[in-house]
Amino acid sequence: MGIENLMTFIVTALFFIMTPGIDTVFVLNKSIGQGRKSGIYATFGINTGVLVHTFFAALGLSVLIAKSTIAFSLIKFLGAGYLIYLGFLKLKNKEGFFPADNKKFSKNSKNDFWTGFLTNTLNPKVALFFLAFFPQFINVNQMDNPIPFLLLGITYALIGIVWFLILTLFASVFSQKLKSNLKSGCWLNKLSGLVFIVMGIKIALAKI
Repeated sequence: MGIENLMTFIVTALFFIMTPGIDTVFVLNKSIGQGRKSGIYATFGINTGVLVHTFFAALGLSVLIAKSTIAFSLIKFLGAGYLIYLGFLKLKNKEGFFPADNKKFSKNSKNDFWTGFLTNTLNPKVALFFLAFFPQFINVNQMDNPIPFLLLGITYALIGIVWFLILTLFASVFSQKLKSNLKSGCWLNKLSGLVFIVMGIKIALAKI
């Protein structure tokens, strides 16, 4: 299928996925604050974004974005603005990190899918990472073939789903202990808001 050293790819991909970043922070935020269901929806939203980046890379669209300063900057600032917006919503939230009305948030868990999808899709650094990472495991003669890119992207997404679901499970259990401390909810809300804002600024300052 044009793929070389698949096991090395899997191990390396797992290492990158496990390294704390925007996706990890987002899943932890949803899992601890709103429960396991929100974490699961966020996990699938993020990895659907991974598949979008994979599709773009396979068709060569990611290369066009990387070469176009205007396109890269547009996506970059949209992604940065969205993260900063989420951060300010967290800082303004007076309900605290743990919502009082769990049923309300449970019904709106599908929104976490789309939020996770947007935070990943609007991060141009993911597209650049795939362009640099995937070709190392593709046969030179198959570089113009979209199939190896798609297979590696699907593999990457599946690894991400497994890891973030494990993270969601442990985080949701951990949140039960934190809920007993009312003050911890307030501080966690402010901290998560600041983290989103800092990550948004970091994306805004990213260069090709």
